[in-house]
Amino acid sequence: MASLPPSCMRCMLVVALLVMAMVTRPAAAKLLFDQVELTWGEYHSFFYMDGDEDTLALCLDEANGSGFASKESYLFGRFDIDIKLVANNSAGTVTTLYLMPEDVPWEYHDEVDLEFLGNVTGEPYTLHTNVFANGKGGREQQFRLWFDPTEDFHTYSIVWNPKHITILVDGVPIRNYKNDKPGKTPFPTWQHMRLHGTIWNADQWATQGGRIKTDWTQAPFFAYYRNLRVTPCVPSAGVPWCGAEPPESTRFEEGMDAAALQRSRDKHLLYDYCRDLKRYKDTELPKECTQG
Repeated sequence: MASLPPSCMRCMLVVALLVMAMVTRPAAAKLLFDQVELTWGEYHSFFYMDGDEDTLALCLDEANGSGFASKESYLFGRFDIDIKLVANNSAGTVTTLYLMPEDVPWEYHDEVDLEFLGNVTGEPYTLHTNVFANGKGGREQQFRLWFDPTEDFHTYSIVWNPKHITILVDGVPIRNYKNDKPGKTPFPTWQHMRLHGTIWNADQWATQGGRIKTDWTQAPFFAYYRNLRVTPCVPSAGVPWCGAEPPESTRFEEGMDAAALQRSRDKHLLYDYCRDLKRYKDTELPKECTQG
């Protein structure tokens, strides 16, 4: 039998120590353990109690990354989860949160991505976001987080309804992808999606375009997830479900803080595909970039 890499052995040791430290779970809010299932790397990912918080630790070592998915799939809703990212030298690593369907061919799939790109010690994380509709992505926007996301848990949210996909950090909106012209704007409207979280090695591109590689002497790397809240989409009174909301309805404009969105983008936006004129010098801007 082949021996495991040293970092993998260390990861398994940490798992063993933390599992030994688990205590009885309080019977209060929904436990993350009951809401999600491990989808890969389960031999070195684990649930544990941090005080009264039910927490999932995802591990990355030289052998493998790891990931989870929600047990339920959803068509529209709000998804909030608290995450603490990889500390110290996280260069080359990517921690994610995303919505994606199952049993849909890749060329037709929808997806909403948040990817946290690791960096060398002392340098800030980049939050890379993307939206896929009908198999096509390329709608990247990147943001510089305004705090150290490794010191404590912060809340990351996706609000998805037939008119908007809004991404928030600690309740602050940073991105709003609008379905201004239903039927013409590429937009996820029909695929039930599960919520996923992963950690994996992407040192070919993640940090400074791949110039800085993962330092495996620092492994294992851990990202922590807890406190998942899923809020179903609620339509207007008399409307059977959110997808049947009339086009003239302002239901999905409620709670949208346009001023806060603009302030956060002015301060923290690093890259917007709609402003990348070099990228589209020989072709037209995507439809959603030219809508008023």
